[in-house]
Amino acid sequence: MSIIIKSIVNADREARYLNAGELRAIQEFYENGVSRLNFAVTLTENEKTIVEKASLKFWERCPNTPSNSGNRMYRNSCLRDQSWYIRLITYALVVGDVEPLAEIGTIGVKEMYDSLEIPLPNLVEAIRCLKEVSLDLFTLEDAAEVAPYFDYLIQSLMP
Repeated sequence: MSIIIKSIVNADREARYLNAGELRAIQEFYENGVSRLNFAVTLTENEKTIVEKASLKFWERCPNTPSNSGNRMYRNSCLRDQSWYIRLITYALVVGDVEPLAEIGTIGVKEMYDSLEIPLPNLVEAIRCLKEVSLDLFTLEDAAEVAPYFDYLIQSLMP
């Protein structure tokens, strides 16, 4: 839930106006909005390259994985999932909150990958590779703004 919705819901629950702290937080959210949108655009425009480079990096680190077995279906599924996680990161950046990652990206995912016999440590390593390649697209300062979304995802998926 974005800071705006949270603030309004909390104020309404207490039948009060937004306080100065809440209003400052909302103002900061808007002031940083252009940066967050630019980060999302960068990831979106580079998604294919990010996934390709991250996959190569992942297969170097984890050569014995179903997605690197020569089975085209496994490989395509791995690439699709990596792209899906980049998309979820862009959603989180736009709203400035990890909620899309939690609601769309992590709830039930462990069970799904387990049922597909995909080792969770491999998935976590794949996300780490996505993070590394993605952050290379940003300045150090901007990467520090983007990294926590990847970190949240990594922590959520750890076995």
